[in-house]
Amino acid sequence: DIVIETERLVLRTIDEGDANLQYDLLNTPAVMEHLGGTKELHEIEAKHAEQQARDRIEFSEVRIRYSPDANVPWVVHADTATLREGNPRITLRGHVRALGASDDGDQDTEIRTQYLELDPERYVAETDERVQLRIGSRSLTATGMLASLNENKVELKSNVRGKIAP
Repeated sequence: DIVIETERLVLRTIDEGDANLQYDLLNTPAVMEHLGGTKELHEIEAKHAEQQARDRIEFSEVRIRYSPDANVPWVVHADTATLREGNPRITLRGHVRALGASDDGDQDTEIRTQYLELDPERYVAETDERVQLRIGSRSLTATGMLASLNENKVELKSNVRGKIAP
């Protein structure tokens, strides 16, 4: 809803689509020092982490989860992960599992693949590899997937097959 509009300025009410921009603008040390400190969007836990080059960190036995403040109920596990300086995507390999909890607990979502690129700042997970998607008792397989974790949307790219019981 537009509140005020002039020739050079439009003021409107904030809506859900503004969340990422608001987070980026407001979650700075300068602003947050007055509000209790900066908040992390996500955290990476790993059994082992090693700096491989000046611009790359390798992790093993990885778990990535969003902070409770992000309101994104997904946790991602993988055998290994690579984080590169200047690249927002985290590359996950080997037994990758993304688990999303539903509000009622009956329709939890599980994504399995061997390779996944996760952009935690944009809440996007993507692969061109074989993927298995399970939602409650329904199961599908496909080649390639694009998931929007904050919107709980999954797009299977090709070769979709599965069993869906009522």
